[in-house]
Amino acid sequence: MNKAALIERIAAEAGVSKKDSERMLESLVKIIISELKAGNEITITGFGTFLSRTRHARGGVNPQNPSERIQIPEVKVAKFKTGKTLKDALKGRI
Repeated sequence: MNKAALIERIAAEAGVSKKDSERMLESLVKIIISELKAGNEITITGFGTFLSRTRHARGGVNPQNPSERIQIPEVKVAKFKTGKTLKDALKGRI
C-alpha cells in the first residue's frame, strides 16, 4: 500500500474527504519526525512505539576498495517496537 492508497482508505473509513485525510496523514508524519528528532518516544497503545536510537561509530570496509578500512560515524536511527495488539493480529489471534 502506498501513500495515495492509504489516504483513500483513511478517507473511506473515517468518513472525511481525501484532502482532510491527506492533511491528517501529513500532520501525523510531521509530528512523529519532529518528536523523534527531539529524542522523544511516540507510543500508540496497541500499535507500537516509535523511538530514536544512536547507532555507535564503528569500523567498516570500503565497498569500492575492500582492502581499505573506513570509519563509519555515529548516527541517529528510527526504531519501531510493535505493540501487543499488532503482534497478536499478525499471529492470527485476533
